[in-house]
Amino acid sequence: MRCPKCHFNKSSVIDSRQAEEGATIRRRRECENCHYRFTTFERVELLPLLVVKKDGTREQFSREKILNGIVQSAQKRPVSSDDIESVISRIEQQVRADYENEVPSTVIGNLVMDELAELDEITYVRFASVYKSFKDVDEIEDLLQQITKRVRGKKKKAEVKDDAD
Repeated sequence: MRCPKCHFNKSSVIDSRQAEEGATIRRRRECENCHYRFTTFERVELLPLLVVKKDGTREQFSREKILNGIVQSAQKRPVSSDDIESVISRIEQQVRADYENEVPSTVIGNLVMDELAELDEITYVRFASVYKSFKDVDEIEDLLQQITKRVRGKKKKAEVKDDAD
């Protein structure tokens, strides 16, 4: 494996473990030249999955595209890279389980929003504001009211659980 820092072509595996609920293997590596440590992921190569966009065009499913959207939405938020990677893995697993060759882009967008709503409300609002292309303030207000209800529901469940313990 080529070192991302010095581009030397040899590295040693320091640690290996399953990741993404067993779907990948995460390896910590160390460059034999500069001793830089980095992480690689090994996953099964699957048949290409095509995303059908709203205009009918098709493009190959891209984890990176989802990653970029989530990272932009999560700027300055308490969302770790591990959290983001887990979200993307769950989305990809769900899409591959439900769709064989092609998946509508709206399905992916809705899965991202569902995951982000559970992960971090602000990240969710940021993502939704771009994804949904709101036409006016009323649509944003409706979204915020939905989130407020969800957050209050979570707090009530947590309070009930704490009282039961």
